[in-house]
Amino acid sequence: KNTFEAKYGVSPLFYACAPGRVNLIGEHIDYCGYSVLPMAIEQNILAAVSVNNSGTIQLANTNPQYKDFTVSCSEDIAIDRDNPKWHYYFLCGVKGIQEKFGIAHLAGMSCVVDGTIPPSSGLSSSSALVCCAGLLTMEANQKTLSKVELAEICAKCERYIGTEGGGMDQSISFLAERGTAKLIEFQPLRTTDVKLPDGAVFVISNCCVEMNKAASSHFNIRVVECRIATKMLAQVRGLDSNRLMKLAQVQLEMKASLEAMLALVDKVLHPEPYSREEICKVLGITSEQFSTELLSANTQHVTHFKLHQRAKHVYGEAARVLQFKTVCDSEPAESLQLLGDLMNQSHASCRDLYECSCPELDQLVAICLKSGAVGSRLTGAGWGGCAFSMVPSEKVESFLQAVREAYYLPDPRRAAMEKQSLFLSKPGGGAAVFLDE
Repeated sequence: KNTFEAKYGVSPLFYACAPGRVNLIGEHIDYCGYSVLPMAIEQNILAAVSVNNSGTIQLANTNPQYKDFTVSCSEDIAIDRDNPKWHYYFLCGVKGIQEKFGIAHLAGMSCVVDGTIPPSSGLSSSSALVCCAGLLTMEANQKTLSKVELAEICAKCERYIGTEGGGMDQSISFLAERGTAKLIEFQPLRTTDVKLPDGAVFVISNCCVEMNKAASSHFNIRVVECRIATKMLAQVRGLDSNRLMKLAQVQLEMKASLEAMLALVDKVLHPEPYSREEICKVLGITSEQFSTELLSANTQHVTHFKLHQRAKHVYGEAARVLQFKTVCDSEPAESLQLLGDLMNQSHASCRDLYECSCPELDQLVAICLKSGAVGSRLTGAGWGGCAFSMVPSEKVESFLQAVREAYYLPDPRRAAMEKQSLFLSKPGGGAAVFLDE
């Protein structure tokens, strides 16, 4: 508030906030059509907003490394996906609401953005910023939408910056409720509360390697590999491969179990990478069709695709999500151990089959397990960012101390970041607008 008043000379009219999230289990499967099991964290993106007749949207950030930005309300909002700066994520949310309601002239706004989510850490800071921007643009322009509609709009409009995500981050950001994780299902979007076991504390630890998923092609390459694997499995089973885009759709068409899908992957997809030529031959398409129909803008350079590994991760991870929920619902005596085992299997699959971990994350996960966590895994896109650990409540203090000493203190750069890199989180609430007191 003080920053806002110092900058703009008026008080904010209202505030909007949207939380980050951790994914308990279900990594990289939302865009394949499968349910995921995240929870919102208490860290969030917060914006102070005033509405005016300036005809511009003025953006500022409390973090001096993020530069101010002003855009006219009447011109078409352009988002530079080759240069994913912070304000472009914000503008994704603005543009999403503008297009939803066909608003020719948006209300003029002054905004100051603050955030407690470590950036590029796999805790969904960028999606929280998109959601926060969408929410405050709706409020400033006096429109109303349900939380489900907002989540769906923000999932679509984040694609303006080039990330082909599946909608988990935006859904939990809007639909989270304090004290509970959520099973999120897609098409249609719906959520179910999942009560986490008593006696478990969740600890987030940042490996201090930053990963901006819009700035690299790792993420979209995986999306493309899953799309191609879908077509290959459909073709082999005599299904209409033109119609099917997601691995979940193949399972649905075949009316098969996830176990049967895993067996099918082993039977029909070879572990060696597939070349473009081989894929074109199996699918009966030209090289041009391959480029335009299957690849995205930033994956045109890729020549080989690991279809067996990616499909195996997706079907295996989809099964782990359902097992995780079953354990939480039935509350067996050994639930901490069972959930921990599922988290550990998930990390191994992300590391070995999906190849979205990195050496620092693997080292951090190993340290967390050695320090007393029953389960530990990467969370978020990967290739950097955070590990997420489930720790029995009586071991939390010794766990934090052991991780501090083994991972953060030996390295001066990590030691300097340790305060904001190692923290507990309970399931937090969803995005909200509130007025200045």
